[in-house]
Amino acid sequence: MSTSFKVLISLCCVAILLASCSRKKNTFLNRNFHALGTKYNILYNGNIALEKGRATVDDAATDNFWALLPVERMQVTEDIFLPGQSKNQDFERAEEKAIKAVQKHGMNIKGKEHNPQIDEAYLLLGQARYFDQRFIPALEAFNYILYKYPASDKINTAKVWREKTNIRLENNELAIKNLKRLLDQEELEDQDMADATSMLAQAYINIKAKDSALTQLAVAAEFTKKNKEKARFNYIIGQLYNEFGEKDSANIAFDKVIDMHRKIPRPYYINAHLAKSFNFDSETGNLEEFLEYLTDLEEDRENRPFLDKIYYRIAEFHREHQRDSMAIAYYNKSLRTNLGDKELQAKDYETLGNMNFDKAQYKAAGAYYDSTMTNMKLNSKPYRVIKRKRENLDDVIFYEDVAQSNDSILQLVNFSEAERLAYFKTYTEELKVKAEAERERAEAEARRAANVGQKQALNKAGTKAMRADPTGKITPKAGGQKSDFYFYNQTTVAYGKNEFVQIWGNRELKDNWRLSDTKIRAIKTSDSLDIAGNSDEDERFDPNFYIAKIPTDETVIDSIAKERNYAYYQLGVIYKEKFKEYELAQGRLERLLQNNPEERLVLPSKYNLYKIYMELGLSNKADSMKNEIIGNYPDSRYAQILLNPNSDLAQDENSPERIYENLFQKFGEQHYQEVVTEADEFISKFEGDPLVPKFEILKASANGRLNGFEAYREGVNFIALTYPNSEEGKKAKEILENVIPILAKKEFVSNDDAKHFNVLYPFSNDEKEEIPEFIKALNESVSKIRYFDLTTSIDFYDANMTFVVVHGLKSYEGASGFAEILKDSEDDKQSIERNYYSISSPNYEIIQRHKNLNEYLESQ
Repeated sequence: MSTSFKVLISLCCVAILLASCSRKKNTFLNRNFHALGTKYNILYNGNIALEKGRATVDDAATDNFWALLPVERMQVTEDIFLPGQSKNQDFERAEEKAIKAVQKHGMNIKGKEHNPQIDEAYLLLGQARYFDQRFIPALEAFNYILYKYPASDKINTAKVWREKTNIRLENNELAIKNLKRLLDQEELEDQDMADATSMLAQAYINIKAKDSALTQLAVAAEFTKKNKEKARFNYIIGQLYNEFGEKDSANIAFDKVIDMHRKIPRPYYINAHLAKSFNFDSETGNLEEFLEYLTDLEEDRENRPFLDKIYYRIAEFHREHQRDSMAIAYYNKSLRTNLGDKELQAKDYETLGNMNFDKAQYKAAGAYYDSTMTNMKLNSKPYRVIKRKRENLDDVIFYEDVAQSNDSILQLVNFSEAERLAYFKTYTEELKVKAEAERERAEAEARRAANVGQKQALNKAGTKAMRADPTGKITPKAGGQKSDFYFYNQTTVAYGKNEFVQIWGNRELKDNWRLSDTKIRAIKTSDSLDIAGNSDEDERFDPNFYIAKIPTDETVIDSIAKERNYAYYQLGVIYKEKFKEYELAQGRLERLLQNNPEERLVLPSKYNLYKIYMELGLSNKADSMKNEIIGNYPDSRYAQILLNPNSDLAQDENSPERIYENLFQKFGEQHYQEVVTEADEFISKFEGDPLVPKFEILKASANGRLNGFEAYREGVNFIALTYPNSEEGKKAKEILENVIPILAKKEFVSNDDAKHFNVLYPFSNDEKEEIPEFIKALNESVSKIRYFDLTTSIDFYDANMTFVVVHGLKSYEGASGFAEILKDSEDDKQSIERNYYSISSPNYEIIQRHKNLNEYLESQ
């Protein structure tokens, strides 16, 4: 063949190739050229990127097997991205490939697409956007396929994906309608059928029609070709049957998952076993075989990543059969092996808290509930339930600590000198043994760490020498060994720090730190004995050091005893009212009466004991206590209740509730002096009643209105210190921290900065009878003013003065001018001739709060 002929043939081939690249001519060659390029180049790479991104999404998703699983394993995040940004680079690449396929190989001629691969490009585009969690753009891509390519072989797949997107957008009813129509009208391929029915099930679950979801999931599990999906659908079926209480049907579904064993990811297999085990019937099942079954799960080496859940299940089994010590051991093992399952940690801690709560070990229960809340979603319903339960324990923990510590101090006070010396000798000997053991352990650890450091340094030096001398002869070099100085070894330093804290406590870095008074006190009473007080090394082991700290002042001892007695009373009431722990309440109140309490606590304690005896069925004790109350306190409210149990005295005029209501009404009527006087009387009368803090805060508020800011601050501070664990005490503490600093400001503001002004008409106590007639005339005058929205009020100022106030004026000059207009009215009946003060609303609040009217007048 001649050279010229070869060149001619080559040119013809190039011409044909160039002609086939045209996207504007609908020829066989053009269509197939672009279709092949789209399928085997661009879409091939795009689908690879899509699958890679899906694998990433699948790996990132964390299934919560404690709750109903979603049908599709994809964790939706709430991260916000700017337009054009992507959560995943693989999906971005897949989207770019899909767009490139449309732009470079689309053959849209006269409104009709002739490249049969373009519909798949749009499907890839929608899927990439869907998994990238950009659901609106994804919906646009799927809708475009349905609009432009109704004859596509991917039309049913596009319809399914459109409804998946609608479900993500919470258009569940629309998705159900469209999917049901698709299933009725079309004959779907197996995987499309599985996708359609599974997403229909998800939509039913979302609208709480879970019974309808069961049928669809069963169809999906039958038609799917993917083992992971089959396992997931069957597991969800089991979960739904459990919700309906049909354990046998649930176990059949879980067995289908278990039978797949190594064909599916291990989490499905293990959680199916565990879910099935929770359906075990202890009454009819063989307990030994079931425990052996759980033990086999525990001992299987392949199950090590799931030991936290297995231990939890074994713990539940032991707890159900009253083997509390075994249960506690396994709950703790579950916590130690937990790999980040916060819900499981919350379950472990909550159960341990409940077990301690049931044993009335409330301090330990409170600690467990604290740990529970750290592993729960903030402000969720379960979180709020635990938080409320934990807050109810605050009072118990506080008063138990006070009672225990003060009892210890009073016990030491009552010891003889010989008993004190013997007690603290034993105590200091134990301290010496512990200190010596800790010292030896720290020294041994330091030696071990130093040896390790030396070996590492020698090895390092040897390695350097070998590198320096290729012959292999090691030549020691001066300074080449790593220093074994104490502070260069982190392990030794850590142990040293730990030993220091155990001996000295947490000390600030400052001069004379050994004499610091910052160490934590063992007793919470301010004037109580400080057993763990500050001491040097010699004092710590000297019994006389501790003996010298035992209080001897009778005033201090009486204060400790009163605080202890009040704690016992509060514990008795709390155990009785909040927790219905009548035996614990009985013990605390009986112990209180043995301790010669203040008279104010005696009668309420006896009445509460009477109620407790009735609850416990101790009729003889109840009758004896009843007779004692009636005989010794015949005029008391409690005696009247016992004599007339059906008279509903709790609602009579003498009940604390009704008295408080009447007093609150007087507060609203500005009878502040009466409120303060009567509140004092009732606080003494109802001492120990839960309503007393309410009387205190009402008294503080009335005192503030009567005498000003300082009186209010003192009252609030008293409530915060005296009733720290009541709701009123906590509110008072919040007021002290957040409100009082704002209210303390008494500097007057400039009139230029104010927007509302008032006119004040002062009335002394001698003129109070004139107020009704005056305000009647004032209201008549004000009602004729159309250009301002004016109102009037009668405001208490102090014990000697009351203001009649006109509100709603817009400037200082306007307020003064308004008062002058009323004074100069031509109608004598409408004339308001009385001294007045113009004042802005902010400054009026200040003079009412601080009672500093004279200061304001001098500043004007």
